[in-house]
Amino acid sequence: MSKKILISTITAVLSLSSISNGLAAESNVDSMASMSVGDGVEKCYGIAKAGQNDCGSTVHGCGGEQKTDGDKSDWIAVPNGLCNKIVGGTLKPSK
Repeated sequence: MSKKILISTITAVLSLSSISNGLAAESNVDSMASMSVGDGVEKCYGIAKAGQNDCGSTVHGCGGEQKTDGDKSDWIAVPNGLCNKIVGGTLKPSK
């Protein structure tokens, strides 16, 4: 096998592996979204990007309506125990 064919084969295998890992991560995100808080999931306030919150807050009534990054009154669902490991994450809302 020539060096060029070997490099092409290795590149193709690594690309497929990367795609597979990306699909698995997307599947995990989808399964998190379908879980309810309490099923190994907790509300983590202050870490969502604008428009990426999971539910309503005292400021608005629906998910996806957060106006600013890191709003302490909005939350996203994360696996239990993860929120306190994220900079800015808290288990209680504030504002």
